[in-house]
Amino acid sequence: MEGFTRVEVDKIVWEFPDSYQLVSFLGGGSFGRVAKVRIRGTKEYFALKMRPLESEEDAKGAYREIRLLKHMDHRNITCLLNVFHPPAVGMAFRQVYLVTHLMDEDLQVYSRSRRMREHEIRPILYQILRGLKCMHSAGVVHRDLMPCNIAINANNEVRILDFGLSRRYAEITRPKDFVGTLWYWAPELLFLRGQNTKAIDMWSVGCILAELISGRVLFPGEHYFHQLECLLDVMGTPTEEFVSGIGLERSRKYVKKCPSRERCDFHHLFPGANIQAVDLMEKMLEMKPERRITASDAMRHPYLRDFIQPHHIYEDVAPTYDQNFENLILPVNGWKELIHNEIQNFKRK
Repeated sequence: MEGFTRVEVDKIVWEFPDSYQLVSFLGGGSFGRVAKVRIRGTKEYFALKMRPLESEEDAKGAYREIRLLKHMDHRNITCLLNVFHPPAVGMAFRQVYLVTHLMDEDLQVYSRSRRMREHEIRPILYQILRGLKCMHSAGVVHRDLMPCNIAINANNEVRILDFGLSRRYAEITRPKDFVGTLWYWAPELLFLRGQNTKAIDMWSVGCILAELISGRVLFPGEHYFHQLECLLDVMGTPTEEFVSGIGLERSRKYVKKCPSRERCDFHHLFPGANIQAVDLMEKMLEMKPERRITASDAMRHPYLRDFIQPHHIYEDVAPTYDQNFENLILPVNGWKELIHNEIQNFKRK
């Protein structure tokens, strides 16, 4: 049995197999911490993510991520290469580790370090849509798509990260928790209006496309109600039918009190931009989700039509993802047991 190395990373003790060598700490957030590692004696580098299992929410989130990464097998979605927990008696382990491809940087860093050109934007956008088409075919909605959740390497190959990590939408009025994330949220999330469907992700892609073209965030709200203001400034005053369906009473009253606005002309908002790019963006940024373009149709849009290949039709499809476990209420050790079973059944890539 392979031994495990114990090392302190960002003031926390990590435990991973001796075959991995720590190179550097990359960062962390609410869903875990990530380090750069390599296989000893080689130049093979990977991302190693450590997820703590201190609470039911931690453990369920880790289980969700493992399940999703195992289910998705697509070149434009981050892939689970290995998963393990430290040696422990029973369910006494307190961390789980996920190994994925190491990408050079995220799209936020990449795009803000240069002025994006047309020949760079189109293939990046197409790859994002390929990944989304695969996820949506499985019934998975990202819900938190933004430039920092999209990784890119030196060959301009794109992978979507951190998908399917659900948010508690009732917490939307806590602005400090969501600054940055709110910039890419669809109206139905901001207003708690209607069902959360795959159209949510298409709105986010429209925001990302606008940012790649202009070099600036389209809806840069500093807090929740400022986000609504930014949205209305560009998209105009919504119809009475739309407003009546807003689930948050405070938001509904706020929108009703706002002065009437006309929707901006996107061709004026993005002067000099490719006409087809602006057309596709407008189809993504529809206030009503049922009118928003799908990932599949966006791939066939004239702006991207040059990239589509016949084999993408069947490559960009995944089996339906079973999410019934989301209804389970388990203690931490119950989730740990499910995580342990997933690890036991995992075939290392």
